[in-house]
Amino acid sequence: MTDVVGVIERIWRYPVKSTGGESLQRVDVDARGLLGDRLFAVRDAGGKFGSGKNTRRFRRMPGLLHLRSRYADGIDRPELLDPRGTAVPDPSAYLRGYLGRDDVAVVREGATSHVDQLPVSVLTTATLDWVRSAVPTVPVDERRFRPNLLVRTPPGTRPFVEDEWFGSTARIGESVHVEFVRSSERCVMVNEAQGDLPHSPLVLRAIAGAHGTRLDALATVAAPGLVRVGDGIVLL
Repeated sequence: MTDVVGVIERIWRYPVKSTGGESLQRVDVDARGLLGDRLFAVRDAGGKFGSGKNTRRFRRMPGLLHLRSRYADGIDRPELLDPRGTAVPDPSAYLRGYLGRDDVAVVREGATSHVDQLPVSVLTTATLDWVRSAVPTVPVDERRFRPNLLVRTPPGTRPFVEDEWFGSTARIGESVHVEFVRSSERCVMVNEAQGDLPHSPLVLRAIAGAHGTRLDALATVAAPGLVRVGDGIVLL
């Protein structure tokens, strides 16, 4: 028995962790996730990665979300784009000036994974539309939640429908299979300003009040392949 739960509306990849990403029409997926996703990160002299929060692994580096990253030609090294959208010639040198610290560099993933939780994050338009309705005075789109896949769900789909997928395997397109495990625990990063989205504490507050700060579906990759915008997602 199968159940079509939606269609991929947008694909997002984040070449440099904690920066704004790139919207794609298609992408290869392997056991690590979307090819090249969060493969690079900003690291300081203490070995911590740049983020919007301070934890054992992460160092808060305000301003990263105002930058974007992309792969111009294949998966080699990403370009870093300044707040105006211009590619900088030397990402590490630029960040030292931009962040006002001389101990940071853009580094490729080594023994320590750059992934916070699980390889693939999936968000539905049903849940995203609920967030918009909960904070009508605040501009909201999926960039606040940094999913890899935004899935257009049928009219009438209830918000947080992703919860019903946990423990299930899904086929995306022709060959990719993912196993849904749990949702992300959201933090203050969803409130942060980025691009044309202003800072607002109301976003996290709304999610916390309605759903205990949890939002999206996190998945592992069971079978690799190609994912395209327009591909259906089928629960198996």
